[in-house]
Amino acid sequence: MHKLLLAPFVFSGLLVVSHAFAEGDSRIAVEMPTMMQDHMRANMRDHLRSINEILNFLAVGKYDAAADIAEKRIGMSSLEAHGASHMAGFMPKGMQDTGTAMHQAASRFAVIAQETGVTHDLPRALGALNQVTLQCVACHAGYRLK
Repeated sequence: MHKLLLAPFVFSGLLVVSHAFAEGDSRIAVEMPTMMQDHMRANMRDHLRSINEILNFLAVGKYDAAADIAEKRIGMSSLEAHGASHMAGFMPKGMQDTGTAMHQAASRFAVIAQETGVTHDLPRALGALNQVTLQCVACHAGYRLK
């Protein structure tokens, strides 16, 4: 079949799959005003960009730079900048707890990343970063914005 003729069929199949996924989604739906949803999504995109930058700095041995990004943009020091106190009231307790655990893990990672500049124990730093992303995975697996 010609590629141009196949495209509409593939596209329509994706629509069916994505619709079926939404219907079978067992995650807890969290309701909040659209403005707050947009704010939360922007925060999550920044967290993802931050993790990408952290990985890049770890790869080239710039451990202090990785630590700085982790603390300022994901760690406990980032809560005010991200409007965490305003967001928390819209989140179920479990989602709040997971978010707090993620911010705490990022602050712990920041300390370990700084130590890695001396110890060169990159596996330890990566293990600490994994504790950050573990919280991201747990939250996205358990909750969705409605």
